[in-house]
Amino acid sequence: MVEQTTQDRINSILWQAADTFRGKIDSSTYKDYILTMLFIKYLSDSYKEKVEEYTKRYNGDEQRIQRALSRERFVLDESSTFDYLYSKRNDPEIGEIINKALERIENENTGKLRGVFRNIDFNSEAILGKAKERNAMLCSLLEDFNQLSLRPSQLGNEDIVGNAYQYMIGLFASDAGKKGGEFYTPAEVSEVLARLVKPQENDRIYDPTCGSGSLLLKVAKQVPSKKVAIYGQERNGATHSLALMNMYLHGIDDAKIEWGDTLANPLHLEDGKLMKFQVIVANPPFSLDKWAMGFAGEGTNDKKFKMEPGLDPHRRFEWGVPPSSKGDYAFVQHMLYSLAENGRMATILPHGVLFRGASEGKIRKQIIDMNLLDAVIGLPEGLFYGTGIPACIMVFRKDRTRKDVLFIDASGEGHYEKGKNQNKLREQDIQKIVETYEKREAIDKYSYVATLDEIKENDYNLNIPRYVDTFEEEEPVDMDAVKESIANIKKELQEVEAQMEKYLKELGL
Repeated sequence: MVEQTTQDRINSILWQAADTFRGKIDSSTYKDYILTMLFIKYLSDSYKEKVEEYTKRYNGDEQRIQRALSRERFVLDESSTFDYLYSKRNDPEIGEIINKALERIENENTGKLRGVFRNIDFNSEAILGKAKERNAMLCSLLEDFNQLSLRPSQLGNEDIVGNAYQYMIGLFASDAGKKGGEFYTPAEVSEVLARLVKPQENDRIYDPTCGSGSLLLKVAKQVPSKKVAIYGQERNGATHSLALMNMYLHGIDDAKIEWGDTLANPLHLEDGKLMKFQVIVANPPFSLDKWAMGFAGEGTNDKKFKMEPGLDPHRRFEWGVPPSSKGDYAFVQHMLYSLAENGRMATILPHGVLFRGASEGKIRKQIIDMNLLDAVIGLPEGLFYGTGIPACIMVFRKDRTRKDVLFIDASGEGHYEKGKNQNKLREQDIQKIVETYEKREAIDKYSYVATLDEIKENDYNLNIPRYVDTFEEEEPVDMDAVKESIANIKKELQEVEAQMEKYLKELGL
């Protein structure tokens, strides 16, 4: 009987592997090494099992075995396998040996794995330290992973490795504090967005700031047949690699995840124009400073550069150029310009976008006048890594005929679970948000449907308390009862004092 590899076992070995680095380098950096090694081990073990299966099936006929292997999801040669790397764990050049193996894996699987490891360097002195310490860490990492079997026949269910990957990304995000929010959206918040946009079969789903890809995966999971096309773009190189691996580990080999600055260099184009998507979800960086620097020419002075609508070949900023220190509406406009005719879009934003004035106010007015805004949902504080500030979700639709906007205030007590470091949305909280959104109902102290005229009367200010009144009336004070209570306390005090007097006399004081 082959021992099954359980979720708990994988998770605990990954945690042990993290201990190798802890205290030596920052977790937001060493996560890349652990997650890459998990990916290699999974590819290796799956491949090894296939080799055994075909060797048995074709009685060792090398030609037929190789032909069958070439049709598999991935091909590996012997010197790219985990076992080979493990056998070299004490080699003084182990960092370089791992890098070469990664390069070979990429080259042999160019269609699927092109560029997946290009931002991860196992021989980096700058990150992993001088040769002696670096080699000791890498040897220890290989030894940790050697305890783990990721053969498909030993993984009771195929999601185990993908789940472990997500689990680790979540742990690293909470560990990395402020940096954690850069690559991970908490699972429950992703779930809310996924259910709000209701993806259908054959939809194109896009996340312009996709981080490690967890939000895209949540949305794809809403379609049971998984027949959707996935697109993402990510600015951070190592995070882009994690997103690609994350997709493969979840059985999605054809996701198109690009690496680059989505605002200055959007890479999902059709005939030179922005590609259009039925579903867009995002958790962009909050109020990104210097968001437009990618539009500045070489050698332009930061201070002097001023973004103009004409600098963008895709003309996304004609409704207004957001302030240089707050990129929120730059992302919103990019997404709206990328939305297909029947498209749905949900994005997480800081509350400031609902009421800030100047150019942001102009852009907001334009979006509301074009009837693109469908709902505004206030979330509880403390849901995100690295920031305590409460955020909101804005939902947009292209094909709206109704002339109203739904406001939901899901931030109050009772609409989430308080945690020590972080608050959490429970299933019932997620359901309440989604049901209220779908029914578009007004619920006392929770939601309100505002007409576009009401919003205009409010000068296009979308601050949620203007529309949803969560003020709790306090019980009126009964003055007679208060008087009586004071009288009773006075009487009691007199009795206690008299008693005290008696004791003091007895003691002769």
